[in-house]
Amino acid sequence: MRNEAGAVEAGLAVRLGELRRERGWSLDELARRSGLSRSTLSRLERGELSPTAGQLGRLCSVHERTMSRLLLEVEAQPPQLVPAGRQAVWRDESTGFVRRSVSPPHAGLRAEVVEGLLDAGAVIAYEHPPVAGLEQHIWVLEGTLEVTVDATAHTVGPGDCLRFRLRGPSRFHCPGPERVRYALMIVAP
Repeated sequence: MRNEAGAVEAGLAVRLGELRRERGWSLDELARRSGLSRSTLSRLERGELSPTAGQLGRLCSVHERTMSRLLLEVEAQPPQLVPAGRQAVWRDESTGFVRRSVSPPHAGLRAEVVEGLLDAGAVIAYEHPPVAGLEQHIWVLEGTLEVTVDATAHTVGPGDCLRFRLRGPSRFHCPGPERVRYALMIVAP
């Protein structure tokens, strides 16, 4: 699994550079638009630095892509059956966030399923949605997740499902004492 993770990281670095160049942006322009430093962006594109969930969220927003869509662009077209051992896994070591692409985006389909694991006490905040109006359904499988959407905080416990359209900032927090495991269903507008 570690070799696959390394391939995803390397492909992600290449794709981030391609996206910037496709728009004709300099590193300075992307830094201005994303709020990330020029040096951080340069290191991300060279694969010297692995992006955090927050950094990747900012870049997805600037490039108008969901995180899953961006990760899909790094991989070959997925088959209809996605065996558990072949599901792409991405880790943000700084927050303890693990993201498994259970049912990745696919041409002609609007929905995807993601499994999220977030360590107790961890927080992930996104300033902007990757795509305005993105429909999300969060089904907590284990633990508790506090989700703030449109300035309203929701506590989602085991078996609970929170559903909404994402139009502004969002925040995910695992209050603990155990980590939270949840399924996230994303439906493109």
